[in-house]
Amino acid sequence: MISGSARLAGVAGWPISHSRSPRLHNFWLQAYGIDGAYLPLAIKPEDFELAVRTLPKLGFAGCNVTMPHKEAALRAVDRVDVTARRIGAVNTIVVADDGSLDGSNTDAFGFLQALHEGAPALDVARGRAVLIGAGGAAKAIAVALLDAGVSDLVVLNRTEARAHALVEALESGITVGAWTERAAYLADANLLVNSTTQGMQGQPALDLVLDDLAVDAVVMDAVYTPLTTPLLAAARARGNAIVDGLGMLLHQARPGFVAWYGHEPVVDQALRDHILADL
Repeated sequence: MISGSARLAGVAGWPISHSRSPRLHNFWLQAYGIDGAYLPLAIKPEDFELAVRTLPKLGFAGCNVTMPHKEAALRAVDRVDVTARRIGAVNTIVVADDGSLDGSNTDAFGFLQALHEGAPALDVARGRAVLIGAGGAAKAIAVALLDAGVSDLVVLNRTEARAHALVEALESGITVGAWTERAAYLADANLLVNSTTQGMQGQPALDLVLDDLAVDAVVMDAVYTPLTTPLLAAARARGNAIVDGLGMLLHQARPGFVAWYGHEPVVDQALRDHILADL
């Protein structure tokens, strides 16, 4: 039940009908008996800044931000946390008591939480991490891995110029590997992460042979439709531990929910089943 004093939040994107965030947050609201609602906010790019600045006047506690607004959100808010600044994108906005806007990025948090949950024995600070892709998701994952203590991080991308741009933006000691020699970088890896859309439903599978990857290495895919991508299926068939992309989606939502509704939510099997029923 929603009353006149319900706490309001939502997710801003264009288009927005594909977003699973309303299903996710409203599951938590119902589970914890919170008087609130989480709404899909279809906002055109040219209207984004005005719409976001209007949130306090409409009584919203804040919102999530998805494509194509994450970079615009960085400019639209009043304050940005360090992680969002490094990633160059905001995915969570919180309305402060004075009506000003705080921006953060919880994708790095969501990635690490999902990785710890799916592969608790993995010590990311030991060995090499190989990251496939150089887009927005890759940047968030790279920041997460660097903050977790990874000292040997190799980024591989079909367009190597994009990989170099990612490394330059982060000002770190990340190595850019040659795409044509991608399989060779797997030999010393204890973690392989795909951050691209390759393997997603309707997309071709990631072109990567795992023969040189140690069988005790962990393989994670940021894609969650399908839940088991061709990459994860191949890794599991050869004995590698795998981590699907759904956990990252679920865990990145936790900090925003706490900020807007004042309750620490739990990511459990009931929530996974609820989201999977709609995939």
